[in-house]
Amino acid sequence: MDRREIAALLAYIGRLDPRTIRTDQGEARDQLAQWHELLGDVPMATPHGWDARVTVRRHICTSPYQILPADVGRPWESYRRDRLARHSDPTPSVDPDDQAAWTAELVGTRRAVAAGTAQPAQARAITNGRDGIDPRLKARLREIGSCIPPAARAALAPYRPARAAREAAVAQGLPDALSVRCEWCLAQPGEPCRRRRIGLDGRARGTAPRTTLHPCRLDLAAAQPNEQVQQPSIA
Repeated sequence: MDRREIAALLAYIGRLDPRTIRTDQGEARDQLAQWHELLGDVPMATPHGWDARVTVRRHICTSPYQILPADVGRPWESYRRDRLARHSDPTPSVDPDDQAAWTAELVGTRRAVAAGTAQPAQARAITNGRDGIDPRLKARLREIGSCIPPAARAALAPYRPARAAREAAVAQGLPDALSVRCEWCLAQPGEPCRRRRIGLDGRARGTAPRTTLHPCRLDLAAAQPNEQVQQPSIA
């Protein structure tokens, strides 16, 4: 606030609390200089929620003591800290190789948020499922059928044989055995079958993943009601 805004604020305070009025010209001048020295970097109001007059009115309504410059400065610092705590630095629009311009834009954005002239940029939340996928990406996936190119899928097949066998079976119109629970190794839908070595006490001693599925799981998938065969979900 400049001196004229400080004077307007003191006049507003005097209307609400006559105890703060200074009738002597020298005392009024000293009061104005004191408030301007302490609140010179505090704005009168910002577009996003700060108003010094609201802070003054709240203090006069809730406190029996005369208002001091600190009663305006402390809420302003709390306002600044709260906004910066809710701010996540967005990616600058300048060339990332220009370190000076990159830093300058980050600092300028933070100062604008702290001063109340810009809203805090909050980080995007992690969405659950496929509802948060961009519509253009959904259209592209429907067009190509998968986010993994066919050449990359073929190159990955030796390293994930269970997945490759599942995709091959679905492509041939066979039932998706991984869509059901295995009754032998108790593998849940979507998980590969596991080798269960049973000890003398009847408990499982090993659960290493199998590259092939148990026959009972294949039979269970084939016995499921005829439904539309769906492409396995993309890992």
